This record gives sequence, C-alpha cells and structure tokens, in this order.
Amino acid sequence: MNDFTVLVLPGAFASSVALTLDILSAAASLAARAACATPRWRVVTPQGAVQLNHGMTIDATILPKTARPDGSTWVIPGLGLESPPAITERLAQPDALRAMQALQAHVQAGGTVAASCSAVFLLQSAGLLAGRQATTSWWLAPLLQQLEPRCAVDADRMVIRDGTLVTAGAALAQTDLMLHLLSTQFSPALADAVSRALLIDGRQSQAQFIVPAMFANGNALIAKLVERFEFALPNPPGVAALAAEFCMSEHTLSRHVRVATGRSTSALLQSVRLNKARMLLETSKLTVEQVAERVGYVDTTALRHLMRKLTGVTPRQFRPAVSPPM
Repeated sequence: MNDFTVLVLPGAFASSVALTLDILSAAASLAARAACATPRWRVVTPQGAVQLNHGMTIDATILPKTARPDGSTWVIPGLGLESPPAITERLAQPDALRAMQALQAHVQAGGTVAASCSAVFLLQSAGLLAGRQATTSWWLAPLLQQLEPRCAVDADRMVIRDGTLVTAGAALAQTDLMLHLLSTQFSPALADAVSRALLIDGRQSQAQFIVPAMFANGNALIAKLVERFEFALPNPPGVAALAAEFCMSEHTLSRHVRVATGRSTSALLQSVRLNKARMLLETSKLTVEQVAERVGYVDTTALRHLMRKLTGVTPRQFRPAVSPPM
C-alpha cells in the first residue's frame, strides 16, 4: 500500500511537483538511517502522462474513475495559477472536476488530503474547506476567504493542519508541507534528516515574504492605499484621515480593505511597515534603531515585537549572511 498519492493536474507548477517527488525520494533513501519505515508513493493524473507548466512532462497512473478505499495521504502540488480569473477558469475544466470528485470521496472515506498554493482552491471548490482552518498563497488568501466564508483563512501561516486536511502557502511552501507530512506520518527524525540533506530551512510563517502592493490584485483603492502608506512613512495617516482623502466614511474604507485583503486597515499598514523594514535591513547599513525610526516606531521594541510575532525571527536575522574572508 502507498503512503502518499501525488495528484498532479495538467499545467501544475513544475517546481512544486518536482519538490514533492525529490523530498519523497530523499526520505526513502534516508529512512533506514532515521530508523523508520520507507515511504511509498504513486503519482496519479486524470489522463496519464501530463505536461506541467513550462513544458516539463511526467508519466503517471490514470486516476481511477471509481474511487476505492485508500489509506494514503493525497498530496496536490500547486496548480501554477496566480490570478482569480485563471483559478476560476482552470477549476471549471473537466479534469479538475474529476479530481474534485476523487478528493471528496477520499475525504468522506476518512482519508487525508494535503495541498499548497493555488491547489488549495481545488479543495475549496470540492466543498472541503467549510468549517475548517486553511492557508494558501498569501496574495490569494482574500479570494479564498471570499469564496468560502465558512473557512478561517490565515494568510500568515506556512502550514495548517485541521483534522484530515493540511494546507500550505505559496508554491515553494510545498517543501514545508512535505516535511510536515513526513514528520507526522513517519517521524520527526526522518523529516529532520531530509531537511538537512536538502538544506531546507524550517519556516512557520509567510509574513516575511509578503509584498503589500500585491494585495491590490487589480483593486485600485488598495493599490493607492498601499502607495499612500509607503510614501508617508514614518508618519502614516490614520484611518479617519485616509477616509477623508478617499471621500468615504471610516466604516466604508475599513470594509473595502477587509473584503479586498482579508485584513484590517491597521494590519495592512503593519505589512507595509514590515516590508519596508525588511528591505532596509537586507539592503542598507542602517542600525536596527534607525530602521525602526524610518518605519515609524519610536524605539526598536515595537519593531522587534512585530517581526517576532509575524515572521518568527528578529530584525538582525533579516541581515544578509556575511561569508568570512577566504
């Protein structure tokens, strides 16, 4: 019996698929050293051999038309979709609908399903996220929340397990997803061995990678709001002043921001501050105190707290590593 079933749709993100298979291969090679069973897996697609994005082709077993009890964890790599229209169009295709039916049957039989990035929308379209906690690519999180209001979407988390459903962030969070599955289904020792062998850093949050401008996603108001925050640092305007600038009430402004980004106006400002601070720490020689001042904090305490809370690291850890002289 297989431990994992990797479900790949045509056009899937090639690196997400490759990472999944490479991590499983590494786990199989290192299992004896970690004193645990060797993972087994199969790759299935709705149509046999499929072409991934950028032209890579892989062979696979055709997804059975009739679902059978399956004790494996189904893993769906990212679909290679970046925009709401692309997601809507892709999930309406016959192969996606067939995949949804298979996922529904697997979950109804008590099976576990894991997905990252835009593949999480496959779970949403299959009706599997209602009443659950989930994450996805941070810039797609607002869309996921709109499509499934009954799901508690957390854009900052890298991996979320809620019962038999496991979701992860943007495409390369597939590595974090696979390490989580290896750790929980085999042993932390195996996950650690794979992580060390492939030089994978453990990450708990997507927050440090967020680029606030991408929250706009075609929304002119959010784009202008982010630009206004960035231009005004270190002294950004309050919600009342912003509402007056945009000729609307504070309530209306807050509602527009919440619907478009899944965040409050103050949380959006925090993302702008964090992104600016990260950029300054990575690219300048400013001290942490000077960076805090540039983004609107009177001392470093607030900046340290923000970074630790949202990213799990300190300001100094954003500094680029310096190699010793040869």
